[in-house]
Amino acid sequence: MEELSEASVREPVPADQKTMALDKVFWSHFSPNLGPGGWVTGALLVSLGLDFKTGVLAVLLGNLIGALPVALAASIGPATGLTQMEASRRALGRLGVRPPAFLNWIYCVGWDAVNNVPAATALMALLMLAGVSLPFWFALAVLASVQMVASIYGHHVVQAVQKYLGGLLLVTFILMGVVFAVRGSAPIAAHHPVSLSTFLLATGILVSFNLSWASYSSDYTRYLPADTNPKKVVWLALAGLLSSAIPFQILGLISAGSVANPSPTAVIASLQQAMGPLGAVALAAIALSSITGNSFNDNTASYSLISAGLHVPRVAAAILTALLGYGLAVAGAGRYTALYTDYLLVTMYWIAPWIGIVLADWYCGTRQPRPVPPGWTYGATIFAVTSVLTILLFSESQLYTGPVARWLDGADIGSYVGFFVAGGWYVLGMRSRASS
Repeated sequence: MEELSEASVREPVPADQKTMALDKVFWSHFSPNLGPGGWVTGALLVSLGLDFKTGVLAVLLGNLIGALPVALAASIGPATGLTQMEASRRALGRLGVRPPAFLNWIYCVGWDAVNNVPAATALMALLMLAGVSLPFWFALAVLASVQMVASIYGHHVVQAVQKYLGGLLLVTFILMGVVFAVRGSAPIAAHHPVSLSTFLLATGILVSFNLSWASYSSDYTRYLPADTNPKKVVWLALAGLLSSAIPFQILGLISAGSVANPSPTAVIASLQQAMGPLGAVALAAIALSSITGNSFNDNTASYSLISAGLHVPRVAAAILTALLGYGLAVAGAGRYTALYTDYLLVTMYWIAPWIGIVLADWYCGTRQPRPVPPGWTYGATIFAVTSVLTILLFSESQLYTGPVARWLDGADIGSYVGFFVAGGWYVLGMRSRASS
């Protein structure tokens, strides 16, 4: 079990504990994407108005754009020995890191719900094959409990889950993909005009699917030795993200022709039907896949809540996250697709400027640990201002649409603007301070 104290989160990993094997970088970025969320995202593209060709283009472009910052952030872990949020203190300060850390905790709670709704649905369908009927809340509780236990044990158990359960899921989902591609109703030949605003909206959703891991990345590379080659870390993280997200989303796109709507129930039903006698295998894989993703979420959430200033043991933070994620999943299950789409887009409005600043600080400055500013830095101000302005001007959701998004017919480019504006603004500030 990883150390339980809050000091184990706030301080660098001691040198004698930095013994993690390099291959785990791949698995920790690969396995969390092996879940129904990627399949649902692929199927969602058709309902947004994309055809197969533009859907594949959006998948390739969106995932590459979203995965690059995550992979670059992974290389910060070995050198600093810190979680991603704690590593960002050097740019934001000890006080300035608290708002994004708290947002990341809320974000992890949301991902718990996103992953668990389809997984619980699959578990219910699997047990129905054996004549056992479970209510949704109970199936969800079973999965959430397993995920919570893994997160309580912390980093080392979570990494083991990613590697070994991830390998099992990889084989299973390859089988599912082959069978479904052969039997499914694929809209490959269909073609129709797609507007630029629709393509940008779809690409934004796909960018956010991978970019969402940016606030987790060095949480799972900080146990690597400090002298680990950063290029190898970046390439392994990038390979893990792209080799899981892209095939899954393309299979979801292929399956869209036989899915009534991009909801968990419809996607899972189509998978079960297409797999035929192997339907039980598909359902079991979907149910198990939530464990890889949500053990990640609960563990990172425990780190983030401590970074946000809450003085509690790590295990208490993990339990609180799992319980809130469970409640949110039960409450929002009936409106999954709409909530999922808005959730992926809206969360990017704080992650994009935050990771833009973090990467600018690391790659445009010295890539070595340095004293942490005690309070609120100019980087924290840039984060706050950029996040608020991009939400007000660019966001597009059921709750609010900004004037620029309206002008662009609903196209959502706020995350791109937030990333480059915040990062560029931070670099200009660095150079101004260096010259003065």
